[in-house]
Formats: sequence, structure tokens, C-alpha cells
Amino acid sequence: MIVVSEKQRFIKALKREPIKGHVPTFELVFFLTLEAVGKVHPDHRRYSQWNQMSEKEKRLQLTDMADSYIDVAKKYGHSAIFVHPNPNDFENIVRILETIRERSGDEYFLMLHGDPTFSMPDGKNMTEFTRRLYEDGEALKHEARAKLEMRLDFAERMLKYPGLLDGFALCSDYCFNVNPFFTPEMFSEFIAPYLQEVLEGYRSMGYYSIKHTDGNIMPIADQMVQCKPDALHSLDPQGGVDLKEMRRLYSDKVCLIGNVNCGLLQTGTREECEADVRRSLRDGMAGYGYIFSTSNCAYTGLSLDRYELMNRIWREEGIYK
Repeated sequence: MIVVSEKQRFIKALKREPIKGHVPTFELVFFLTLEAVGKVHPDHRRYSQWNQMSEKEKRLQLTDMADSYIDVAKKYGHSAIFVHPNPNDFENIVRILETIRERSGDEYFLMLHGDPTFSMPDGKNMTEFTRRLYEDGEALKHEARAKLEMRLDFAERMLKYPGLLDGFALCSDYCFNVNPFFTPEMFSEFIAPYLQEVLEGYRSMGYYSIKHTDGNIMPIADQMVQCKPDALHSLDPQGGVDLKEMRRLYSDKVCLIGNVNCGLLQTGTREECEADVRRSLRDGMAGYGYIFSTSNCAYTGLSLDRYELMNRIWREEGIYK
């Protein structure tokens, strides 16, 4: 019998190929590690004294972080792990990826953050960033180019460590629930060229790419798909993104990931949560090229019980017949 790894199943979904068994699942971030597997999430650990640690202490920390990712993936049937290196320098990025591979083999698809494009600014910077879009556009484009080259340089350096890294999650958010922050015209000028170029660069190096943004992506969805990511995440229903409509428009061009309503998981009734999980499975699994997940992530404060309800329904019903 041929054994297919979770990584292989994940890649088949990204390539929109037929698969058997469960529809792949993962979470872009799973912050509930302490409650779920008894370990603090790597992104929540402070290593101000990292450089003072002995090599043995560093190794123990790396092993514990690697196990936190692997334990979550095993417990919930995840096919992929989005790694948050901590500390986030190149040497330790390589070491945490090596440690995960040492302890799990080639079972899981491993990805890092890799988005050079501008995200919508926070409230503190929104006025100044908006002014620059109108008055200082050329300087912004120079910044965008520099960020792009930095990301591609990093990806090229990782090629010296074959088998460690499978792809990138591009996590710049572009949208509010109502509309994108960027008009379609601004998106085509300040975002799309750099998004397309980084995706082409990653693809040429053999990496897969998942483009994430919350909110209402519909006014810019055509442009995002034309940039040719392998997948779009998170298909946010709170932003009015309808999974059935996304399948109709784009399922022949891009893998779709997500759409379970995080708002309902947090504040809805149990019956509403169950109905929404089943809706996402039904609409997503109407064909191949779908990966099941929340419409954001398993964030701090989300009830683990609700996540495990979602996961149980996936185990029982998220199976291709």
C-alpha cells in the first residue's frame, strides 16, 4: 500500500488535483497551544537572553518549540505548519525548520511568512500612509521594490537547505470587512506588480505560495488571482466572501482555503457553529482544490471547545466519497 503523507495531500490540494480521504486542513496560526498540548506557542515566548544560553539550552528550547507545532498538527490532523521562528534571525530560522524535520520527517508542509507587499496601515499610521499614497507614490514604490528584493533574497538563501521549506504564507492584510483599504486602481499600482513578481520568484525556486488577507476581497479578487498564488486564504464570511461564489469564479485558477466563520465560533450558538462548519465543508468540497480552516486563525481567546467541535465535524464528515 502506498502511504501518502499529509504534505503530499496538501500539495495535491494546492494544485487542485483529486485526492482521497479527508479534505486537508490546517490553521494559519494556532495560538491555543497551551490549552491544547500544554506548551506555550513559540511566538509568545521571550528570548531576551537567547545569546547567553548554552548550546544545550538552545537545543532544548528549539526541540520544545518544534514539538509544540508537531503535537498540534498530530492532534488535529493538520497537513501543514506555519512556522513562527523565535528568535527570528536566519540561523535560528534554519535551526527550527531542521528540528521540525528531524522530529517529524517529511510528514508536514512547512511554510514561513513571506509577504513584501504593503498591508493596510493601523490607526496610528493610516493618515500618513494615505497621504504618501497620493503625494509620495514613487518613494513608496522604491520601498516596495526593496521589500520585494529582500524577500526573494531570503528565499534564495533557503535553497541552500533543500527539503526544509515548502512554501510561504503571504500575510499582508488588504481589507476591512466592508471594502479593501486600497481602491482597485491603487491596488493595481502599489500592490499587484510586487505581489505578482514575488509569487513568480517563489514559483521559479520551487516554492508554493498562499496569499492571506481577511475582509472583503471581492473588489480586488480578480487582481489577486491574476497574480497567480497557489491558494487564497481566508475567504472571510464576515467580509461578505461567499465560498460557493468563489468556487464558481476561481476554482479552476486557485486553491481556496478557509471560510469557517470565526465570529460564530466565538459568539454564536453551538447549533450555528455546527451549521456553518457543515456549510463550509459542503461548499468547499463541491470540487477539489479546497483546504478546510477557519476564516482567520485559532487566535488567543477563541474557545478550544469550539475549535474542537469544528475539528470533530471535519473528522466525521470532511471526507471525499
